Amino acid sequence: MERTLNRDLASKIGETVTIHGWLHKKRLLGGLNFLTVRDRSGLTQSLIDDKAELEKLRGLQIGTVVKFTGTVVADERAPGGAELHDVKVEVDVPVTEEPPIEIDKPIQHKPENLDTLFEYRVLNIRNLQEQKIFKIRADLTRYIREYLNEQEFVEIDTPKLLAEATEGGAEVFKLDYFGKTATLAQSPQFYKQIMVGAFERVYEINHSYRAEPSATTRHLTELTMLDIEVGFVQSHEEVMDIVGNMTVAVLKRAYDEHAADLKTLNAPELKLPEDGKVPHFTIAEIHEMYTKATKTDTTNEKDLTPDEERFIADHARKQLGSDLVYAVNFPAVAGKFYHKFKDDGTVAWGDLLFRGLEIATVPLRENNYEKMIEQMTAKGLDVTHEGFKYYLQAFKFGLPTHGGCGFGIDRLVQKTIGLGNVKEATLFPRDINRLTP
Repeated sequence: MERTLNRDLASKIGETVTIHGWLHKKRLLGGLNFLTVRDRSGLTQSLIDDKAELEKLRGLQIGTVVKFTGTVVADERAPGGAELHDVKVEVDVPVTEEPPIEIDKPIQHKPENLDTLFEYRVLNIRNLQEQKIFKIRADLTRYIREYLNEQEFVEIDTPKLLAEATEGGAEVFKLDYFGKTATLAQSPQFYKQIMVGAFERVYEINHSYRAEPSATTRHLTELTMLDIEVGFVQSHEEVMDIVGNMTVAVLKRAYDEHAADLKTLNAPELKLPEDGKVPHFTIAEIHEMYTKATKTDTTNEKDLTPDEERFIADHARKQLGSDLVYAVNFPAVAGKFYHKFKDDGTVAWGDLLFRGLEIATVPLRENNYEKMIEQMTAKGLDVTHEGFKYYLQAFKFGLPTHGGCGFGIDRLVQKTIGLGNVKEATLFPRDINRLTP
């Protein structure tokens, strides 16, 4: 008999059907024995009163793969409004070992429970509430792709083994590459800029690697990034608008299409400005506001402290009705060699903050070949290194004014749902302490 998904049972009242899935829960009450089966579409409750059929499940644990064939009966108390009666049981894959966690119970996300969460990720991801996180994550990335495709962006896929660290510095993973030293990519920075010379508008959603010795709620060593690059822009403001408009559209769609799931996950109410324009404050303004409000002087900081990020995000939410806010005009000392430096001693660079956490860096790039050589040299980089050869070729042979972003997918998911740690938004997180599962 053809398999019926659990979500379709209510449309088959009175029919005999076969469901195929995992044993999710057992309630054995003597004469009334209710067994719940899970498949990709949800849960179905089955009433088994035949002792011979029930005997087939003796000693078998949650996770056993079963086929149940029975008659569909309407019952508003059952999941989906229908259940199976007169069930015939077929055990496909028996599980006899008792699982270490109960997947039909709420999964704890308290900080002290995260190690247990990740240690048993293989099992707890079978919890329907836990699955909602990653279904929302999957759709967030789909919304991003669909939005960018509609804006004539071309999706690219670039190498993660590099001959040189993209941004320099020590926080890279190095490995032996057939006798040569290679690094894992911190970002597709070089490649996306090169591709502007071909396609004008490109993006990539892929993994990046940061050897940051940080054990915080906001850091991963293997992270999923959205990287965007746009050519022929007129200003840094235009680049920020492109990224801001995309983020607003994606969040609106997520809160519309996943309203019920976000509610059961206790996600915060979404607040976005009525005109859709993400507000922005300069780094100097934020330092001044924070120093005045807290009496903690941060005016000499070249970047925002995590507490300042939370402060300005809280201000934007309460005073401007926006969960998104830009911090702009970083001091020149904070700039990267590929940034566009302005005459006022700042960089054309903005950080997009979402509910108190930076989710994207959004700069304008330097596109002049001679200026790029000058800035790389000033940063102590060897412009003759093999790892820079092809990157610089793109500038030598013509790149338009361009800008883009590095956008953290893990952080977007974390803050959309309201999770306390970015690792909770990642199926199998990697940090300084965890390399498994």
